[in-house]
Amino acid sequence: MTPQLIVTVDENQDATVVHCSGRLTIEAGNTLRTEVQKFIKPKAKIVLDLTNVTHCDSMGMGTVISLYVSSKSAGSRLEIINMSQTIRKLFSMANILSLFEGAVDPTSRIP
Repeated sequence: MTPQLIVTVDENQDATVVHCSGRLTIEAGNTLRTEVQKFIKPKAKIVLDLTNVTHCDSMGMGTVISLYVSSKSAGSRLEIINMSQTIRKLFSMANILSLFEGAVDPTSRIP
């Protein structure tokens, strides 16, 4: 069985990029939340790279929303890049796609 979610982090001057691989589901939500919350602080920029996320359910989306709220409350910025069409559609149906700058432009990629 493939791992639920693998999270790797690249910190650089401009942003902290959190690369996610696997399935973003209820089981994986705590892993992502724990990892990202380490970097939430005033004026921080956190980028969730969903290039290798193969599935996202409503609980996974809930995790992303809670991270967005925590980031905004702390005065930092959370962006999402490299969303698959399926995840983009899920976020769009939930009416939250517009919350994530960077997620709006489907060509937005970080190598």
